[in-house]
Amino acid sequence: MTEKQPPAILLLADGTVCYGKAFGAIGTATGEICFNTGMTGYQEVFTDPSYYGQILIMNTVHVGNYGVKDEDVESDNVKISGLVGRNLEDQYSRKLAKGSLEDYLKANKIVSIEGVDTRALVAHIRTKGAMNCIISSEIPDIDQLKKKLAEVPNMDGLELASHVSTKESYELGNKDAAIRIAVMDYGVKRNILNCMVERGAYLKVFPAKTSWEEIKQFNPSGYFISNGPGDPAPMDYAIKTLKLILQENKPVFGICLGHQLLALANDVPTFKMHHGHRGLNHPVKNLATGKCEITTQNHGFGVDPEAVKKATHIEVTHVNLNDKSIEGIKVKGKPAFSVQYHPESTPGPHDSRYLFDEFISLIKSKN
Repeated sequence: MTEKQPPAILLLADGTVCYGKAFGAIGTATGEICFNTGMTGYQEVFTDPSYYGQILIMNTVHVGNYGVKDEDVESDNVKISGLVGRNLEDQYSRKLAKGSLEDYLKANKIVSIEGVDTRALVAHIRTKGAMNCIISSEIPDIDQLKKKLAEVPNMDGLELASHVSTKESYELGNKDAAIRIAVMDYGVKRNILNCMVERGAYLKVFPAKTSWEEIKQFNPSGYFISNGPGDPAPMDYAIKTLKLILQENKPVFGICLGHQLLALANDVPTFKMHHGHRGLNHPVKNLATGKCEITTQNHGFGVDPEAVKKATHIEVTHVNLNDKSIEGIKVKGKPAFSVQYHPESTPGPHDSRYLFDEFISLIKSKN
């Protein structure tokens, strides 16, 4: 933080006001506020399409101290709507870095605020729950900010996946591979795709609203249902497609939003969580092996645990050891499974990458 930085304001929907200094682009940004407890991997986090429509608090004290690098991304650009930090650094030490965090945020037009007591702010959100907010380094009037904030739609009921999905289908991997996976892109991360290509799969990535007829023309041996932002419940187009996919009786693997969509396609509802799970150290128990995995997570919606108990065709495979929320399911009688967390783990520990091996093995067993 320097004296040259203009002032900035963070206003929450419950009236909480935080004052700090501007960082990155000058302007005004709105979205649902959320927090990530990870201490590293900020560039991968900022470019994760699942954060689209959200203003992110990075809970670690220093962010930006190792700069930015072209390879450390999960999509083509920054997907967060805004950034809140205690100390956002324009100086960096990594020799391989291509530039500073501030220049990166400016290039991506991301409005940010630093000098905020992020740990107190996170504690507040953990108590009060996720809510909309506004950051501004150009509007000093609180009443004017309140009016703008009142116009921001709530995340509950908001369909965002089609906004971040690819506009055109594309292919990855070896065309001669025996394993062909159709990827439904609702905001897929690059390293999820890499994890499947590295295991010998040939992928075709489809836009969110691709017709069933076009998907079938690829003649896939398996289907992947991706992560993504927003509420899964209004995604009627995706639920309809997934029901048709399940009728094929071919292997299906879903991650995060894909996990929620698999539940919805089996008539199990989802719900808006109090403040969600976002970070690199969430403990999850695999109920089949009894082992604990330390997982990377980023979600604000979950699968309804009470509804799952009544769904005789759904089996819970993984649970969160912090709050007992559902972290994995499989469909009985079908080769379909999903997890709420991110086994590609970029950033994060690689405890859960075995799930990609299981998906590939499942496809091979059905071929």
